[in-house]
Amino acid sequence: MPNVIKLNISRKIFNDVYYPYLFDYKHRYEVYFGSAGSGKSVYVFQKVIIKACQSKRRVLVVRKVGNTHLNSTFTNITNILSQFKLYGLCSINKSTMRITLPNESEFIFVGCDDVEKLKSIADITDIIVEEATELSADDVSQLDLRLRAKTGDLQMFFMFNPVSKANWVYSRWFAPEAVIDKDTFVLKTTYKDNRFLPPEYVATLENMAKTNPTYYRIYALGEFTSLDKLVYTNWRVEEFDIDTLGSLPLMCGLDFGFSNDPSAFTASLIDEENKRIYIFKEWGATGKTNPEIASVITKMGFAKSIIICDSAENKSIEELRRSGLMRVRPSLKGPDSIMFGVQQLQQYMLIVHPRCQEVITELENYSWQKDRSTGEYINKPIDQWNHYLDSIRYSLQCVKKPQLQTFSKQWLGV
Repeated sequence: MPNVIKLNISRKIFNDVYYPYLFDYKHRYEVYFGSAGSGKSVYVFQKVIIKACQSKRRVLVVRKVGNTHLNSTFTNITNILSQFKLYGLCSINKSTMRITLPNESEFIFVGCDDVEKLKSIADITDIIVEEATELSADDVSQLDLRLRAKTGDLQMFFMFNPVSKANWVYSRWFAPEAVIDKDTFVLKTTYKDNRFLPPEYVATLENMAKTNPTYYRIYALGEFTSLDKLVYTNWRVEEFDIDTLGSLPLMCGLDFGFSNDPSAFTASLIDEENKRIYIFKEWGATGKTNPEIASVITKMGFAKSIIICDSAENKSIEELRRSGLMRVRPSLKGPDSIMFGVQQLQQYMLIVHPRCQEVITELENYSWQKDRSTGEYINKPIDQWNHYLDSIRYSLQCVKKPQLQTFSKQWLGV
């Protein structure tokens, strides 16, 4: 079987900023960082697939958690194989998470949470580390030791958005005392370097300049920035007349609690065009059974509303349905669902009615965790002061429904 696969690929499919480095394999470490939407991951996958077509390679594709590959790296690589007109010629096995090219080059998808599987894979020629900031420095050191195949051009590729300066990538490559040796190539890119981005995505990134300046610097400008203490800085308390906002879609959320933590319900209206969320109703209490919660929500006028609830409480959701809240729904969750939801909310200005004092208290106290060794806040919230805010985060999933709800004057009551 030939080791070389001939490709007929147009220059037009590559962003200009990356193309000069497409066939450069002289650096053991290639580091691609910058803003969201910069195209760095797609480029790295394109480059390594082309490299694997030129000679037989064994490529390890790594994320912190192995089961997050299928809807991210695995899909990205199969899409590129289709773009290169190779998909039908490859052996693609989703159950084993392996892709084999016609020349027997392999792509093997693993997570650092499966150490034994990593140890069993030999003869690795290349390693792609997606979302490198999620790994620890020790994870990366262990991966580096696996890169010892008896062939040329052994490489590790790192892709990430800069987060807190407390992360290991900052101290290794970007701190004032960091030294970039001849074996390392570093390239910063932003969304402005990616001509394939849809205008809607660009608008979302640029809107962060108004709603969350810190995240704008990180996710739009690709800068290492110290996080503010508070998770949400994109909010203000303001009187507003809900009657004048009646045409806006409704979002309802419920976070379950009982003994120490309250069950917390919130209702908001979302103005997608102006990127605003109007939070107008809250209710919370400890020691309430699910039928009692359903009774309160019914009295407030939301019995027929879609309510997004904490999906960890399936039994509670079913009890609410049996108590008359027929449109309660579990929230969609995944390994990164908290941060994803936080980042979604940070794209809006949160306008809180003064009567929602519990929401205001949480907004004033919900903070990032602090790294003890550096004093920097890291990209992980503390698990406190977040019950009402979690319910708002859940409720944002209402906007993904095909039909949204509209205003009812009954909500002006209790």
